[in-house]
Amino acid sequence: MKVYFLRRLLLVPLTVLGVTFLVFAITRVMPGSPLERELQAAAAGTSEGGGGGGGGSQNNALSEEQIEAFEREYLYDKPVLLAYMTWLGVYPRERLYSEEEFKPATQGKQLSEETIGSSLIKDPERQVLISLAGTGRPVVVQKKDGEIEWARYADRSKEISEWEDVTKDGWEYRYETAEDRFQAHLKREKGQTNRSVDNYLPRAVLFKSRTSGLLQGDMGTSSVFGEPVWDLIKSRMPVALYFGILTTILTYGICLPLGIVKAIKHRTVIDNLSSVFIFVGYAVPGFALGAVLLVYLGATVPIFPMVGLTSQDFESMSFLGKVKDLAWHTVLPLLSYVVGSFAFMTMMMKNNLMDNLAADYVRTAVAKGVSFNRAVFRHAFRNSFIPIATSLGSLITIIVSGSLLIETVFDIQGFGLLQFRAITGPDQMLIMGTLTVASFLMIMGNILSDIIVALIDPRVKFQ
Repeated sequence: MKVYFLRRLLLVPLTVLGVTFLVFAITRVMPGSPLERELQAAAAGTSEGGGGGGGGSQNNALSEEQIEAFEREYLYDKPVLLAYMTWLGVYPRERLYSEEEFKPATQGKQLSEETIGSSLIKDPERQVLISLAGTGRPVVVQKKDGEIEWARYADRSKEISEWEDVTKDGWEYRYETAEDRFQAHLKREKGQTNRSVDNYLPRAVLFKSRTSGLLQGDMGTSSVFGEPVWDLIKSRMPVALYFGILTTILTYGICLPLGIVKAIKHRTVIDNLSSVFIFVGYAVPGFALGAVLLVYLGATVPIFPMVGLTSQDFESMSFLGKVKDLAWHTVLPLLSYVVGSFAFMTMMMKNNLMDNLAADYVRTAVAKGVSFNRAVFRHAFRNSFIPIATSLGSLITIIVSGSLLIETVFDIQGFGLLQFRAITGPDQMLIMGTLTVASFLMIMGNILSDIIVALIDPRVKFQ
C-alpha cells in the first residue's frame, strides 16, 4: 500500500503540469487578452499613459514600445511552450528592459553638456546611448557588422577603452535589425498593416535575465487587479477556509447523527417530518435562499447585516466585539452554504445504515446477544461510513473553492469570486494561479480519500 501511495504522490507534479499547460495554451488563444483590453481602453481614451503615436497600430492609441512591454510582461512575445516554461520558472525572462535605436548619421542624437557630454558619442550611426532601467545609469553601446561589439558604462573621466563592461553586473545585450522588428510587427498585427520595413530602425536592447515563475513562488501579476497573483490568492484564503471549515463541521456534525436517527426511526413521525424539511432545503438553491434571507432579515427586518463579513469599525472593536460581529455577519451566508448539502449527506447516511442493519452480520451479532446500540455503532455504522469517507478528501477543494453565487449575493471577497473575476476578465495570470491551487488541492483530496478509506476499512488493499 505504501508503494501505491508513493506512486500517486509522484504523479501529482506531472498531473498538475499537464492541467496547467493545457489551460495555459487555451488562455493564449481565447479572446480578451490583457493586451487587447489595454488597446481597447486606449482607443476609447481611458488608458493611462496611452497616446504616444510611436510605431503603434493605427487603430489604437498605444505606442509600439508600450505594446511590446505588455507582450513581454504577459509572455505573448514567446511561443506557447517557451512562454509556459517561463511562467513555470524553468526558463529565464527579461527584466529591466532598456532599448534605443541606432539613428542614421544625419539624424544622430546630439548629447548636451547638461547630461553627460556630447563627446561620449563619436559615431552616432554605430553608437547609441541607453539609460539603464531601474538605475538610470548611462551606457554607450557600439555595433559592428550587424551585432553588438560592446556595451560599457559611460564615464567622462576615463577613456572609452577604460570604461567598464556592463556584462560584469549581469547585464545582457541583443541587437535587433529593422527586419526583425518588422516581422514581429507583422505577427502581432496578423499581417494586416500598412507599414513597411522602412518604418523601423535597428536597435540595441539591454536587459537582465531572471528565472522567476511558479517554482520560485512567483505566479505573475494580475492584469485586472494590478497586484501579484499569489498575494490575491493569500488574501482570499482565510475567508474560504473560514466558511469551508464551518460548513464541513455543521454538515457532518448534523447530517451524520440525523441520518442515524432517521435509519433507526424509519417511517416514523421524526423520519417523515425531517425528510420534508431536508428536501425543501435541497430544492432551494443556496444563492436563492441567501437573496431571500437578505431581503427579509437584512433589509425588511434589519436583524442581520446585509453585506460583507465584518463591520466598518471592526478593527477598533474589542476581541469579544470582533467575535460577535464576525458571527453576526456569518449567520446568513453560512445558512446559504450548508442548505444544499444537508439532504444528500443525510439520506446517504440513512440509506447506507439501513442496508447494513438488514445485513446478515448485524442480525447474527444481535442474535448472539450484542445490544442493538452496539450492533449499530460498532458494526453497522463503520461499514455505512465507508461510502461517505470516499468524499472526505474532496472537502479540501470545497473548503477553498467557496461559492461564487453566495459570495456575490453577500459581497464576500472569497476564493470563488476571485476565480470568477479571473475568468470574466479574462486575466491569464490569475486564471493560472487559481487553477494551479485548485487542481493541486483536488489531486491531493483524491489521494486523501483513498487513505481515509484504507484506514476505516482494513479490507481495502491498494496495489
